[in-house]
Amino acid sequence: MAMTGHDFVIEAKAQIKEISADQAVGFVQQGITVVDVREGEEYLAGHLPGAIHIPRGVLEFKVHLVPQTADKSRPVLVYCKTGGRSALSALALQRMGYTQVISLAGGFDQWTSGGRSVDKPQPLNFD
Repeated sequence: MAMTGHDFVIEAKAQIKEISADQAVGFVQQGITVVDVREGEEYLAGHLPGAIHIPRGVLEFKVHLVPQTADKSRPVLVYCKTGGRSALSALALQRMGYTQVISLAGGFDQWTSGGRSVDKPQPLNFD
């Protein structure tokens, strides 16, 4: 029987570590590398403080090019909108040799539902 996208997420979540938004606050405050795997427009609308943007679609091809993720032994927190793409991303990173990958359960939606801080890029001002 063919697997659905949801099946892939369930399979990934069984093989990765997930943490709650409350737990993630401490990691973010300690300066863990945070990777936003959402699409560009999602990232620009707001992201976790200090998050770097590597979209899910190019993660396996670009992650090693980013200085913050070059060291595969360094802890990495990945997130998306609700936790599905980040679960798949966490599993992919583990398979690539990253040893301390954590996925944010509930994703950005869970993070913002608690009123936690969000970074938004400042628009250019030409006045």
